[in-house]
Amino acid sequence: MDGASANGNPTPPAVVVVMGVSGSGKTTVASLLAGRLGWEFEDGDDFHPAANVEKMQAGTPLTDEDRWPWLAAIAAWIDTVRAEGRHGVVTCSGLKRAYRDVLVGDRPDVRLVYLKGDRELIGRRMAARHGHFMPTSLLDSQFRTLQEPSPEENPLVVSVGATPQQIVAEIGEALTGRPAQGA
Repeated sequence: MDGASANGNPTPPAVVVVMGVSGSGKTTVASLLAGRLGWEFEDGDDFHPAANVEKMQAGTPLTDEDRWPWLAAIAAWIDTVRAEGRHGVVTCSGLKRAYRDVLVGDRPDVRLVYLKGDRELIGRRMAARHGHFMPTSLLDSQFRTLQEPSPEENPLVVSVGATPQQIVAEIGEALTGRPAQGA
């Protein structure tokens, strides 16, 4: 649940999990958001064990068994940030509700931001990027696996059709009740 401060603005969460399929702009948006809020940023891809990265580079979709240790590592980072009274933004595809339950669970101060876009737009973006381990060929499996967040998960759903700066401004305002700095 979102609280409210004395001025009526929402109380910001301790941690924001920026989720969506590969190519939706998670890293770009999350790093910009963290910078504007003055929060820590972690790329969820950095928590993958080498074996997961090798599978994805080879065009093999990850299984749930591949994902559990990765999700647990991200959740541990979230818990450390919360326990130390800090704020952070982390990316994670979070494609299934069960995955998001590991990340958010009973943590009321963790908020999902779902970057939503259609297959065509995201596919074009993936084809244009270079140096990322996730091949465009795995995008269809990501969309097949995706279970969009339900209202009871309290996601902030943002279209990826705008510029990263516009998306960050929208997220910042929704989280704090005021535009993000520099927006």
